[in-house]
Amino acid sequence: MTDDTQRLSFENDKGASRSTWIAAALVIAVVGWMGSGFIVPSEEAEAAGPSETRIEPVAVAVNQSETEAVTLYFRAEGQAQPDRDTSLRAERSGDVAEVLVKKGEDVEGGTVIARLSATFAESDLTRAREERDRAQREFDNATELLERGVATADRVSQARATLAAAQASVTEAEESIQSLEITAPFTGRIEALTLDPGEFVQAGSEVGRIVDNRPLTVAIQVPQQALGRIRNGQTAVVNFITGEEREGTVSFVGTAASAETRTFLAEITVPNEDGAIPAGISAEINIPTGTADAHFVQASTVSLSPEGRLGIKTVDDDNTVVFHPIQIVRAEINGIWVSGLPESPRIITIGQGFVNEGETVNPSPAPDSSATLAENILP
Repeated sequence: MTDDTQRLSFENDKGASRSTWIAAALVIAVVGWMGSGFIVPSEEAEAAGPSETRIEPVAVAVNQSETEAVTLYFRAEGQAQPDRDTSLRAERSGDVAEVLVKKGEDVEGGTVIARLSATFAESDLTRAREERDRAQREFDNATELLERGVATADRVSQARATLAAAQASVTEAEESIQSLEITAPFTGRIEALTLDPGEFVQAGSEVGRIVDNRPLTVAIQVPQQALGRIRNGQTAVVNFITGEEREGTVSFVGTAASAETRTFLAEITVPNEDGAIPAGISAEINIPTGTADAHFVQASTVSLSPEGRLGIKTVDDDNTVVFHPIQIVRAEINGIWVSGLPESPRIITIGQGFVNEGETVNPSPAPDSSATLAENILP
């Protein structure tokens, strides 16, 4: 077998090499075009230069406020107490003979409420009077004998002492009979009475209670920081929980603070001649304590400084935000009275939460309604 096989060989295709050079040329052209913008900036880019952005001032609504003289009040919650409240007690032991009043009746001072049986007391009085009469005769005889020179001065002195003791026993027996009557110590209302006819009571036992609420005394607690504003003789307006309103007078201001609360007791006397207001009910007390120059603002305008102080933001003549620390001098349902502001400030009423002190703002007058105000200042 002869080796007639010929080796295969390949020759380069001139058309294939031409396409490779074309592709390479295109790549170089694209890269050069993309980089030409950095290497050779266009005239438009040079002409444009760096862009500038202007920040417009924040739009806020302001309200012109004027200072006013406002009455300051001290307000406190208290409780109405009767002017006098005491227990009724039996001075002697004995059986109840009769009860003359009923629970709930109004009585005058000195009125007899009940009487105890006088049987034993009258016997004691009779015996005391007999002893007094006998002692009187002894004294008379001793005196007569002394004048005759028969008796001695010591006998007369002894008879005189015996007579004095007998007279004291009579007085005690008479007072015992009087003490059989249980009387009202002052004008008031019988709030409790536990006596029944025939019942035996011990001396000193409580048999009832009488209350005088004409006038009433309203007790309040005054904080130590407000003590200097309260003094005797001040007029106070008292609103009772029943809806009645009365005018009273500060009648007592304590000088020793409670160890637990560090407050001082104060009392307001309230006329109650008709007795219509009961004792023990709650009351709200308003005491005028003076006047102060203040501004009336809405609570929503109050802000906090970075240090945590209460204040209000205003706009000065240069439309710059100014923060003023304030003090609340009086609170009402629809707003508060504050001090610490200039005499005639422009108070930021809407938008104060979006601006800080020192910023320039675009103020506009606050309209009447919040809805219109939002339309005016919001974009």
